[in-house]
Amino acid sequence: MNKKIIECVPNFSEGNDMSIIKQITDEIEKIDGVKLLDVDPGKATNRTVVTFVGEPDFVLDAAFAAVKKASEIIDMSKHKGEHPRFGATDVCPLVPVSNITMEETVEYARKLAKRLGEELQIPIYCYENAAFDEKRKNLAYCRAGEYEGLANKLADPNMKPDFGPAEFNDRVKKTGATAVSARDFLVAFNVNLNTTSTRRANAIAFDVREKGRKKREGNPLTGKLVKDKDGNQVWIPGSLKSVKAIGWFIEEFGIAQISMNLTNISITSVHEAFDEVCKRADARGIRVTGSELVGLIPLNAMLDAGRYFLRKQKRSVGVSDKELIKIAIKSMGLNDLYEFKPDEKIIEYVLEKETSKQKKLIDMSLTEFMEETASESPAPGGGSISAYMGSLGVALATMVANLSSHKRGWDERWEEFSDWAEKGKYYHDALNKMVDEDTNAFNKIMDAFALPKKSDKEKEIRHKAIQDATKYAIQVPFNTMKLAFESMEVIKAMADIGNPNSVTDAGVGALAARSAVMGAYLNVKINSSDLEDKQYVKDILEQGKEIQNKAIALENEILKIVNEKI
Repeated sequence: MNKKIIECVPNFSEGNDMSIIKQITDEIEKIDGVKLLDVDPGKATNRTVVTFVGEPDFVLDAAFAAVKKASEIIDMSKHKGEHPRFGATDVCPLVPVSNITMEETVEYARKLAKRLGEELQIPIYCYENAAFDEKRKNLAYCRAGEYEGLANKLADPNMKPDFGPAEFNDRVKKTGATAVSARDFLVAFNVNLNTTSTRRANAIAFDVREKGRKKREGNPLTGKLVKDKDGNQVWIPGSLKSVKAIGWFIEEFGIAQISMNLTNISITSVHEAFDEVCKRADARGIRVTGSELVGLIPLNAMLDAGRYFLRKQKRSVGVSDKELIKIAIKSMGLNDLYEFKPDEKIIEYVLEKETSKQKKLIDMSLTEFMEETASESPAPGGGSISAYMGSLGVALATMVANLSSHKRGWDERWEEFSDWAEKGKYYHDALNKMVDEDTNAFNKIMDAFALPKKSDKEKEIRHKAIQDATKYAIQVPFNTMKLAFESMEVIKAMADIGNPNSVTDAGVGALAARSAVMGAYLNVKINSSDLEDKQYVKDILEQGKEIQNKAIALENEILKIVNEKI
């Protein structure tokens, strides 16, 4: 149900002529489902970093189009710049953002690399996580000798590119080579201090950054530098892995900051970095006043931060995403320098705002949703209403869990109920998605029926589309059935062990969940009548009937508990 989102950050070897960069970014913006986030040119480096996000297949299409355009309009034989480089598109990393693993991102990176090498005839080296060889994980190894040494590199059998030509022909002389990778998401995160001292800010930065500070004999500031037996500088590591940091003074705001790059937020998260800086600053008599996110951040990073700070307060984490984000913003002081706007700073929200063509049902007010249901429009119909009933049912149980977690005298049980609330939140979020998905399924059927049917080939394509859409229209309410039934575990638990003052809320939740199951099953049955795959129909109707019977039985158990407690 949740979209997979990846980020692409290609670096192009042009930072002075923005008309060239504009031609490249125009190619990216032509691809539906992709959002161009940032274009950052550098004159001295003669290099521009471009950032865009979207679903993987769309991102790959946009990356291909951008690299193709760059190969046509950038001539590497004439390029000069301070930054290491060996191609018109020098590097093209893919970054997992949400609902996708690094392993999956690696596969997409290699798929892109293969396409670039074969279709554009550009030498392609896969590096970092996408590397086929351990040595090639290091970009510097792949790019050694830069463009000027590319002819010799391609002539060396040990440095044969992973894809594309292994020769410095006339085309490669112009395009150079490109390095493609899959890497972790990088977050630029600054922590604000109640001091103007860059030196003190740097001291904190050295405390926390992975590299740490230089080791000295005696006085840590003025003592003789310590070196190892090979004459190399010895460093005292900082407390945070995958973190680069430095202290600086921000004249605009009149404060010092710890400026950090979190190079892998799965190792050191934003909230962990914030808390560690707070701890180290306090030890030096300095107070953290807030923080600042530069660029964008994945939704899960903000949700994890919200949960982290709620857990520190021994509060339930089974609350809405909106509330989790609010807690994260308040806890880290992200509004300290300027307003933090989630719809402009969270990648998924930016992308959703860009690609949403119409208002979702689930985003309507209660009145709007009711009036849309009552209108002459055939959707939302019974499937969407069933899903929403299920969502409301388990939301009631989530409410009981949250109330129980915060109940006076039950403080030692806050985590137990928080776990139930989080499980409840999972189900009402999933059922909320099914509200619109049921309408989408109906629209797919209408779209299939609208396909042309003049020729035999068109009739064949139309028939297959109708059958595929019909099967999907069966699967969606069936999934609603399963979710609503599974959510009744939370409802029963809250009727049984939750705050007794809210037991009737759990009871109403059971009624709603059972109705959601039965209502969705009606949709499964009516949509099944038009499907030609009768074995599939037989199997899913049998499964649906079993789920419905279990839901009715479980509803009776829950109501028995409720009535005994009233």
